[in-house]
Amino acid sequence: MKTTLLILAAAVGSTVAFTTHHNTNPALTIISRTNAPSTALFGGAQGYASTLDGKKARVDTVKSLLDTSEIIFTIPATQLTVAQVQGLRRSLPEGSTAAVVKNTLMAKAVEGTIYQEGVSGLLKGSNMWFFVAEDLGGTVKAFNAFTKDADKKESHAILGGVVEGDYYDAKGIVQVSKLPSKIELITQVAAAINAVPTRLARVIKEPSNKLARAIKLATEANNAE
Repeated sequence: MKTTLLILAAAVGSTVAFTTHHNTNPALTIISRTNAPSTALFGGAQGYASTLDGKKARVDTVKSLLDTSEIIFTIPATQLTVAQVQGLRRSLPEGSTAAVVKNTLMAKAVEGTIYQEGVSGLLKGSNMWFFVAEDLGGTVKAFNAFTKDADKKESHAILGGVVEGDYYDAKGIVQVSKLPSKIELITQVAAAINAVPTRLARVIKEPSNKLARAIKLATEANNAE
């Protein structure tokens, strides 16, 4: 389960935005000049994205995101402006992607994967999905900061998600986000391993010191006699 992006294109002249993070493909993002909510932003499709080939391409990209993700979770996608969505996706840590995915396309993308069962109950209404390669803690932190600044804590709370194939409700996702990341765990293990030689040397040295003191005391006692 591990890293990268989703397709959403639009007809010329439309005001559309697509929510990816660290996007390097110009076909994935369409810049809007308005802050009004966009139909495409909420899972609608225009132009190429509404064609059969466009939908297949988006499903393939979502599958790629699922393959590179360890955790996914969703929030309501309604009542968000293009500017707000763009600000949110820019605030996400490296390796995390936010994207509005139409429920029918998401259902198709998760078929036969470990996400299928957990995602099924979340495919209601309009959803913005977060695909997290590793840093769930940083992703949830960025999301919480966004909802606080945008005054959307009540209306756009986490709905639920899937971790290693298991469904978690909102509270569960938040709890998992508080656990150490892989990098943090590796760092802790490495630090513990590096400390072993020092501790071992200390353990080996301590009996020697005690023996040396005993010999010294015995020698002093003999000399005194």
